[in-house]
Amino acid sequence: MAMLKKSDFYYDLPEELIAQTPAEPRDSSRLLVYHRDTKCIEHKIFRDVADYLQAGDVLVVNRTRVLPARIYAHTEHGGAAEVLLLKRLSLDEWEVLVRPGRKCRPGAHLVVNDELSLDVLSVTESGERIVKFRYEGAFEDILSRVGTMPLPPYIHEKLADPERYQTVYSRENGSAAAPTAGLHFTPELLARVRAKGVEIAEVLLHVGLGTFRPVKEENVLDHKMHSEYYEVSEEAADIISRAKQEGRRVICVGTTSVRTLETAADERGMLHACRGNTEIFIYPPYRFKCVDALITNFHLPESTLLMLVSALCSREEVLRIYDVAVKERYRFFSFGDAMLIL
Repeated sequence: MAMLKKSDFYYDLPEELIAQTPAEPRDSSRLLVYHRDTKCIEHKIFRDVADYLQAGDVLVVNRTRVLPARIYAHTEHGGAAEVLLLKRLSLDEWEVLVRPGRKCRPGAHLVVNDELSLDVLSVTESGERIVKFRYEGAFEDILSRVGTMPLPPYIHEKLADPERYQTVYSRENGSAAAPTAGLHFTPELLARVRAKGVEIAEVLLHVGLGTFRPVKEENVLDHKMHSEYYEVSEEAADIISRAKQEGRRVICVGTTSVRTLETAADERGMLHACRGNTEIFIYPPYRFKCVDALITNFHLPESTLLMLVSALCSREEVLRIYDVAVKERYRFFSFGDAMLIL
């Protein structure tokens, strides 16, 4: 295939459209609805999403919870360091991002407080550190006391309530970032969706920074995705496979749910219970095996997430939609508005 260039996925975004705080209530954010068959765009409020769902649809959500993954530490010589947990490798060993990296070569010892410290074991090819934590007691309890919510760097406002960076259905700790498309749902809206006869299937993908890591190579095909842990339960696999067999729609909430299903599905779109690590990178002209529709936020220019959305409805159409969204003053990125692609 012809070279796919990173610059092909660039769009111009005024800085004031980057949302700094979440909408209140959650389901009051705006919703851009895009119909792939007619190329028609509608402007709605997120709670209207229920009007586009029908009995028999399966809504797939990611039940991951964001860890308070940002930790502030100091070296033995008193220098400050910031540690961001990315992925748990064993009971005490983690892959982390450390700033500034020059202070954290293998052998370095960092102290968080009296109850938590860490040793740098090695450096990965892409510059992350493998570290071993030293502590007594339960790591999660200590982390809940010393860690802070790892908001993306483009959010400069302090988050009043850390739960607003969690989905209402989040259950399993492990993410370094929120699956943000799910932030718009309220328990009441989910109840309305269920009452229409929509089934909700939960999958798990612990979001790592790879999802958000900028594409550095101009040739998109040279970009390597960071691996992320996923799980599909037997119950979720049965719900989704049955829907595919019966010709019913599978609608993903967020790109993380898409990546989980497309990793786990066979060529016919069927799923079986499974778990593992995925490095799937979806970009045009990808052929989706399982996913029929998507609820997602507006993503950064030249990002792998924008490339995934472009695989669903063409690069040209996505850039046109984003142009409309900018003109209509939609709010962008993690705390921004949403889009429904049908």
